Amino acid sequence: MQINRTALFRASCLSLLVTSLSFGIRAGTLNDFGSVFNLDKGQLALIASTAFYGFPIAVVIGGFLVDVIGMKRLLVIAFIFHLIGILLTIFATGFWTLYISTLFIGMANGTVEAACNPLVTTLYSDSKTTKLSHFHLWFPLGIVIGTLLVFAIDAMHLNWALHTSLQVKVGLMLIPTAVYGYLFSKLDFPVTERVASGVSTGEMYKSLLNPLFLFMIVCMIGTGITELFTGQWIDVLLKKINDNAILLLTLETGVMALGRGLAKPVLKLFSPQVLLLISTILAATGLFLFTVLTTNAIFFAAIIFGMGVCFFWPTMLGFVNTNLPKTGAIGLNLMGGAGMLSTAIYTIFMGKRYDNIVAAAHGDNSTAGQQILQTTLVIPLVLIVAFTGLVIYMRFRNKNATLKTAAA
Repeated sequence: MQINRTALFRASCLSLLVTSLSFGIRAGTLNDFGSVFNLDKGQLALIASTAFYGFPIAVVIGGFLVDVIGMKRLLVIAFIFHLIGILLTIFATGFWTLYISTLFIGMANGTVEAACNPLVTTLYSDSKTTKLSHFHLWFPLGIVIGTLLVFAIDAMHLNWALHTSLQVKVGLMLIPTAVYGYLFSKLDFPVTERVASGVSTGEMYKSLLNPLFLFMIVCMIGTGITELFTGQWIDVLLKKINDNAILLLTLETGVMALGRGLAKPVLKLFSPQVLLLISTILAATGLFLFTVLTTNAIFFAAIIFGMGVCFFWPTMLGFVNTNLPKTGAIGLNLMGGAGMLSTAIYTIFMGKRYDNIVAAAHGDNSTAGQQILQTTLVIPLVLIVAFTGLVIYMRFRNKNATLKTAAA
């Protein structure tokens, strides 16, 4: 068996591109789907949330299966889910078809990460966090591409019915889906790092009860909501503040893509735990600025927020897999599942709260989005305290490890 590391990594990036295109195009079309099918914000929140809980269902199940059936078979399943989800969205007729199609896309996205995160850490075991950052830069980059495609099609003012325009936008995802499915079908895959290193299944499950892993799971809930809820709903939340609110997501994710591309020099300057602390401070600052700035000044907030959430996802995964390697693929996938599931639940609650705020204001939604963001700001503020504690803990842990090594 010949493992082509570079080809596997490129195909993995392309599969993640489909995941992020679904995120970006959905963010840019959510309001329009609401107009076509006469859906309120609560219903739109339920639809958007299915992608977030479809993801953790798939990523957790995939985490248990990946060592058994292999990464290649798991990616075949992801391809099938993507195909079903995209086609169902194109031919959607209302709330339930949109709900089911978005669920399939969420499950496809989760299955991609269930296979590709352990694939990347297996292929690049000597630089896990850096390569996870390079892999995950395709998530914000795909959102940039997706939102720009939506914006460009709208800017053309084509003589299409709104529903036809939405079908074209969603249909664009079929192209990279077909390409990544073809590429993976031609490549050989290694076994996961945990299997290759001989760590038993019992040792893996035992390591999941490590207090540090449980702490990181809780923190992943916070980082997931901060990054993904804000990004997915930015067009809805800030529509009354700026006419081009979707471009805020484009700018924010563009900053994220650039930052993740620079992961190698950044991680030479800062340890992962220090980087997480700095990132949380910037994310909190960006969220605060979203609530106080108006008109074009709000694009500055998007830059700061993008710098903040840039390293959240890959650094959280890389930190766990580096410091708790026995958690293996299931550890990576439980982290991803926690981030997405919490976002799904939070999105449902905030969608209902948005509608309640508007109802209480007799239909005026000019400040509803900012009130939702003010509530969300509490999460990164709590994370600042948590990651400060992590920095202190890791300093003592590394110091003790050095002393033990010197004594030996």
